[in-house]
Amino acid sequence: MSLLALLRKQNRKTLFTTPSHGQKFFIFNKLRNIYKYDISETDAHDPQTALSEAEKRASKIYGTKYTHFLTNGSTSGIITSVLTCTNKGDKVLIWRNSHPSHHNAVKLAGCEPVFYDLPINKEWGVPDRTTPDILNLNGIKAVIVTSPTYEGIVSDIKEIKKACKNTYLIVDEAHGALYPFSDKLPESAVKIADFTIQSLHKTAGGLNPTALLHVNCDLDASKALSMINTTSPSYPLLASIEANINYLNSKRGRKSLNELISNLEELHTINFNFGGDDITKILIKKEGLSGYELSKKLFKEFNIEDEKTNEISTMLLCGIGTDDKKLEKLRKTLIKLS
Repeated sequence: MSLLALLRKQNRKTLFTTPSHGQKFFIFNKLRNIYKYDISETDAHDPQTALSEAEKRASKIYGTKYTHFLTNGSTSGIITSVLTCTNKGDKVLIWRNSHPSHHNAVKLAGCEPVFYDLPINKEWGVPDRTTPDILNLNGIKAVIVTSPTYEGIVSDIKEIKKACKNTYLIVDEAHGALYPFSDKLPESAVKIADFTIQSLHKTAGGLNPTALLHVNCDLDASKALSMINTTSPSYPLLASIEANINYLNSKRGRKSLNELISNLEELHTINFNFGGDDITKILIKKEGLSGYELSKKLFKEFNIEDEKTNEISTMLLCGIGTDDKKLEKLRKTLIKLS
């Protein structure tokens, strides 16, 4: 039985269990459907088996050894990966300006952080890709690489993996959850790295803070995951992950993604400065304007808010929910600015 079927088949007994709303008391009425599906482990027959089977099906879709559903964001996946493959005192190599979860994972594991720096792409003002030559892996038990970066710069994970002879490779692919579902996007790390973490909520249409941990080595991450996970999981969130993956892998989902990519390719045909490796991250700049000035102009004059800005460029984030109307407005705006 899938998680979705489990929630639809929820029992109708008189409940004296958690959660105390009993699927009938709605503090926020607009979310009443979520309340109805918010069950306790005791409210359905063997929900852990349903979760295990859902994760096995997901693993087949992604082509991994194990895929774990996360309801505490990619942060929990990063922490779990480090806890799984290291011992106290081991050295873990991380990017100095990486997401706080990388630093916190090393601290929680009792490991020694070793830092590497990324060059800045002077043309766009963003951190450049990670390459094997900047990673000193001597004595390093695990290395964490961010690919894609926030701005859509993608590293060659295959080349980095080749360099990791005695080092576990953890890839923070939080912003690349769409990659496995289109050949027009960069190659995903899910079949290459030892651990790959993806945020479904960032670009793939998932609810905050749903994410995935993919494991491609022989280590069991479930023990470490149980150490940092709640013992009262959210089954609506877990079921939403299953539904999210099923949609992305369906004909309808892949068609929607390909239509998004086609619309973005059309956007790139206009006379404007586009950068980055990931077309779903619209990295732009305009001669005569700083990134901050361009960002302010988009917001003040065209009511368009970007995701991230630096001195040279600004980035607008797209995902499975970015519709034609929104992109058409941006296209017309960029034509005016050009």
